[in-house]
Formats: sequence, C-alpha cells, structure tokens
Amino acid sequence: MATRVHARTLTGFVAVATTMTLAACGGAASGSGSGGTTGAAASAGAGGASAAPVTVTMMVGGIDKQIYLPYQLAEGLGYYKKYGIDMKLSTEVSGGVGAEDAVASGQVNMAGAWYVHTIDFQQKGKDVISVAQLSGAPGEREMCATGSNISSPADWSGKTVGVTDLGSGTDDLTLYLAAKSSLTQAQFHRQGVGAGSTLVAALQHGSVVCGMTTQPTVSALETQKIAYSAIDLATTDGADKWLGGAFPSAAVLAKADWVAANKDTVQKVVDALVATMHYIATHSAADIADHLPPNFVSNGLVTKDLYVKALDQDKGQFLPDGMMPANGPETVLAVEKLAGKVTAPVDLTKTYTNDFVVAANKLEGFAQ
Repeated sequence: MATRVHARTLTGFVAVATTMTLAACGGAASGSGSGGTTGAAASAGAGGASAAPVTVTMMVGGIDKQIYLPYQLAEGLGYYKKYGIDMKLSTEVSGGVGAEDAVASGQVNMAGAWYVHTIDFQQKGKDVISVAQLSGAPGEREMCATGSNISSPADWSGKTVGVTDLGSGTDDLTLYLAAKSSLTQAQFHRQGVGAGSTLVAALQHGSVVCGMTTQPTVSALETQKIAYSAIDLATTDGADKWLGGAFPSAAVLAKADWVAANKDTVQKVVDALVATMHYIATHSAADIADHLPPNFVSNGLVTKDLYVKALDQDKGQFLPDGMMPANGPETVLAVEKLAGKVTAPVDLTKTYTNDFVVAANKLEGFAQ
C-alpha cells in the first residue's frame, strides 16, 4: 500500500523481542472525535487489574526514538500490567512494514504512529482512528550542516535536503516548509537518507545539506559538530512558529471496528498511557530515562547524559493528558493540503476520539 511511513528505526540500533499475537477485528462502528460512545465506564475503578490480563499487540514507528518513548515507558513503569494489559510491543525496522500499515491490515491491534495517518487512510476508504494523542509537535528538527548558514527553508534553493523516505512524514513536513517559503519542488531536491547513522553519514559526506530527524540523533549531530538545529519542530513553540499551531503527532491508532468491538480493552490501554503522560509531565528527564531500556538511552549515537539532556530540551512536545490539542487536526490537514497530499474530502471528526482519554483522566483524578 502507498501509505507513507514516519521515521523508520535504524536496523540493529535496538532489538525488541516481541510475540506478535494476531487478534480478530469485529464489529462495524466508528469512533468519532465529536463524541462516539465508548466502554469507558466498564473499565473505570480497578482498571481491570483483578481480571486476567488481556493481550494486546502494538507496533511503534521506531520505539527507541524519543518522540515515541511513552509506549515503552508505560511498560517500564508497569502501567500496562497495572491496568490489566499484557502488552506485546514491537517496532518498525528499516525496509519493513510500517506501524500504521500493520494496524490497518490487522497484523497488530494498535500502532504507535503519527495522527496524520488517520487522514491518509480515510482518503483510501479505511477507518483508522486515534484513541489517545501523546504529542503536540512532530518532535523533529531540521539539522543543517555546520558552515552551511541555512536559517530557513528559503535557503534550500538549488540544494539537496534529506528526509527519512520520500513520501514519509518528514517528507510532507519538508514540502510544507518549502511551500510556505514560496519554494517549489522543482527548486530543490529531496533525498531519502533514513535515520540514525545513515542520516549522520549523509550530512558528513555532503550528500545533503540538511536533514530532518529526531532525538537522540539530534544530540549526536550537535555533539560531533556535524550539524546544527536550523528549524525547531520538536517543541510546541516551534510547531506554532513554523506550522501555525499545535501539530498532533505521536498517537495510539487502531481500526475503528476493532475499537468498537474491544472498548474495555482500549480503555485499559488508554488508562495506562494517560498515567504515563502525567508521569512524563511531573518527573525529570533523568527519572524517565531510568525507566527505559539501557540500550535506548546509551548506544552508538549518544551517552545517557546526552540522552537526558536532549529529553530535557524537548520534553515539552508531550501532552500531559493525552487529549487532542484544540485545532490540532485542522493544522495537520492544512499541512497535508499545502504539501499536496490531500486529494479527497476529509471528515476530521472521524479521525480521532477523546472519549477514552476523558474517562482515563477521570479515573486517575486528573483535572481537565
């Protein structure tokens, strides 16, 4: 399928052992952003912890990346188990199936991937929705080679710019930024350079003058003085400046019919992740790093100290309550339209629901 995928994780950068348990998809309902009924009340209280754990499979679009850390952090904090979920996490690998494609095809129950894919799938006649929103910014930075003196997309004219893959989320953002600076696709070149060490190599060897990437690669590039951050899309302030508002990115995606048939299970997963988001908002980057796998925070790209420093810098991208930001879907749709990716009408109310998140916050006693 032609659906684009966001920032593939570097093969071999992290090994995540998983058991891929396939689950049947039943029912024929949809979850809407305007208030579809959920099974929230059924799992309120003990979160289902007294019953036998329910197995859920989730693929994440690069589980070792900081922009996707809540999914693994929930495991490290023991929150899935607390709410009665036996979570089987897996990750995208370079050249493999994307997390959003895996959930749309029924290979996994849920995906940790960008909200924008719900818009993509709707245009293709597939009903995939976001049941929790974990970030309000893409978490990306445009890293430009040291000495290039690039400060805006207008400076890309006549140059080659790196994206994860052609057609990926970083590609869409790159096209949008160029269009906002009145730069046409014919005036600059985009090249797929992957992520992690392959992006680093592309900048080192001059294959690209800039590349869009996330932490911890950002810190590695800055520490080695290979590149600097020219455009900040990693924070909500940066998203406001360059994209015109909050840009909901990392989300919990699932097929609408699976959600309708498994409301209690969905609620338990959202309970665990909302609790995780509040943990992120109320704890230090060092505390968070201590609950992640050691090879996520210390590896060939960064040391743990650098990982913590980078997380402290960009922690503001994470939403404390899992709610869809006001006007966030409209911002994402505007970016997609200007990037030339929207070819059919889009009903944004059918791309997400806040119902499970509202119930989770009430269960935890968190103010809305």
